Amino acid sequence: MQIHHVAIIASDYARSKDFYTRILGLEIIRETYRKERQSYKLDLRVGDAQIELFSFPTPPRRPTNPEACGLRHLCFTVPDLDQTRERLLVHGLALEEVRIDETTGKRFFFFRDPDDLPLEIYER
Repeated sequence: MQIHHVAIIASDYARSKDFYTRILGLEIIRETYRKERQSYKLDLRVGDAQIELFSFPTPPRRPTNPEACGLRHLCFTVPDLDQTRERLLVHGLALEEVRIDETTGKRFFFFRDPDDLPLEIYER
């Protein structure tokens, strides 16, 4: 079994599209506007999986803290943690300090997307 996609609903589609494509560097597979729903759907490639980025006219708010019930956070693996960290800092993102995974010894850090969704960068 593998993950096919993760769906994210953005409060500001243009801002989130810019964040996930220009800042995080994810590749656009396709972008679709669904007129009947007044909604965009942007499919982004993340390795063998995808992120589906949606817009809706008035989405409800949801708790976003990593300890809230539901999805805890979304994690991306990268070959060079330091290079990725520097690239994100150039874009003015607030990054948590680098931590060490006690189980694997790998380094990681957290930050947030434009809708305050917790994201993690984990070294490969």
